[in-house]
Amino acid sequence: MSDGYYRENQWWVSPYNFAPEVRARFELPPRVSIHDATLRDGEQTPGVVFSVADKIAIAEKLDEVGVDRIEAGMPAVSGQDFEAIKRISGLGLKSKIYTFARAINADIDKAVECGCHGVIIEVPIGYPKLQYQFKWTWEDVLKKSVGVINHAKSSGLHVVYFPYDTTRAREEDLRNLLSRIILDAPPDAVGVVDTMGCALPAAIKHMVRLVKSLTKLPVEVHTHNDFGMAVATELAGVEAGAECVHSCANGLGERTGNAALEELIVALHVLYGYRTHYDLSKLPELGELVSRLSRFDVAANKPILGERNFTRESGIGVDLVVKEPLAMFGTHPALTGRRGEVVLGKKSGKASIAYHLEQLGITGIDDEMVAEMLRCVKEKGIDKRGLLTPEEFKEIVDRVLGAVRGSAARQ
Repeated sequence: MSDGYYRENQWWVSPYNFAPEVRARFELPPRVSIHDATLRDGEQTPGVVFSVADKIAIAEKLDEVGVDRIEAGMPAVSGQDFEAIKRISGLGLKSKIYTFARAINADIDKAVECGCHGVIIEVPIGYPKLQYQFKWTWEDVLKKSVGVINHAKSSGLHVVYFPYDTTRAREEDLRNLLSRIILDAPPDAVGVVDTMGCALPAAIKHMVRLVKSLTKLPVEVHTHNDFGMAVATELAGVEAGAECVHSCANGLGERTGNAALEELIVALHVLYGYRTHYDLSKLPELGELVSRLSRFDVAANKPILGERNFTRESGIGVDLVVKEPLAMFGTHPALTGRRGEVVLGKKSGKASIAYHLEQLGITGIDDEMVAEMLRCVKEKGIDKRGLLTPEEFKEIVDRVLGAVRGSAARQ
């Protein structure tokens, strides 16, 4: 664990995160691993297609960040997917390489042929899935699971049993399935999967504890972001003892996306105090790469990666953005390879004008001229309904100074 809520020139977050009364409610595991599914679940974002070269480039960048496990894809999808997974497995990355598989022995054989370390075996357990999509009972799911899990284990793979739509399962179905799986074909870990992103953080905590009590195995949490809580629900799972969280870079994924890798990493490191091995300074590089290859832009105000995260338009305390960033932000911009920025627009103040004049190396400007520049800046910001460019500000400065000089000359 870190020293807590404050680390010089790195972060200054709420001390209440580390209050004994708060920490006493947690059942934090000693270590949390990250399983990234950008190359599989991320590619399931409608309209996203990664080439073999794209997947290799993303995998290498994930490895640079230090991601523990990379889900390189589902080899049964296409020959191209198979080739990408096999080539990624052969790169000698530090990250462990996993594939995604149906409860079919042929999918397991493909994972072995690809040279992967592990496999995520998916089966449905959500009641709407069983009732309307598959017409199965939990007994049917059990029958389809046992042989495949045992086959994967005997093939030397690390096996994560992935009963998806877990959060919409009937409790009796889940209890029956997992109790029998442990007897007949125990995997290495079990996933709590919020496929529709519809569970509260407290519900995920409850389910992690339930699955742990039924299986006595490590639990992994995989959530989607339909209600905007994917990261919060996965962190709730960690608070209940989940040892692994699943993610996608930039929050890619079906519909509203998955839990965002970069947000999970920073939260674990800063808000929970884990001494992680991840290279946070590499996160913007990964974000830019995934954005470019997926053709999905990162929102300017997106947590961790947004280009405006450390930007200040309001004039109050504007100098602190650069001089003392932790007075203005919870994390120092440099922690994630960024820097603070002061911009000009409708909400700027005199301090913002003074700051930008200083950046231009212009001195000797009296308060009256600063006020006139500020008036022009606000007027321009309102007129264009946005921020001013450096060129636009320089034009205003030259105009105001020119008017002052012209007036002095006339006198």
